[in-house]
Amino acid sequence: MAATSHSADSGNGDHLDDLSKDALFELISELNDTENTFIVIQPDQDDPAWFASVAVLDEGCYEIVFRDTTRREHRVETDTSIGRITGDLIVWLAARDFPGRPAHQTTPSKDDGSGPD
Repeated sequence: MAATSHSADSGNGDHLDDLSKDALFELISELNDTENTFIVIQPDQDDPAWFASVAVLDEGCYEIVFRDTTRREHRVETDTSIGRITGDLIVWLAARDFPGRPAHQTTPSKDDGSGPD
């Protein structure tokens, strides 16, 4: 992932441009239920079309939000495994549209099983 494409900001003011798996794991590990309750990952641009966030719910439990308006995606999950959360974030981020990279488009299949068009 290119460091200039997106970044993470945490509730305590930390900003991270290098969004490696290890760095995200560390950011999530540092979350707590007092002064550092969330992180937000989004593109470095005005009015971003997507974001992901991780917030502390209870001791050891996290809420993960995945939102991408260009793909009409809004998913909210909870998990207790920082490793699993980090892996899911890395996979999800890899599928986002970044400046200079063609947008992913899904074309509906025209095959309805009734034979050739």
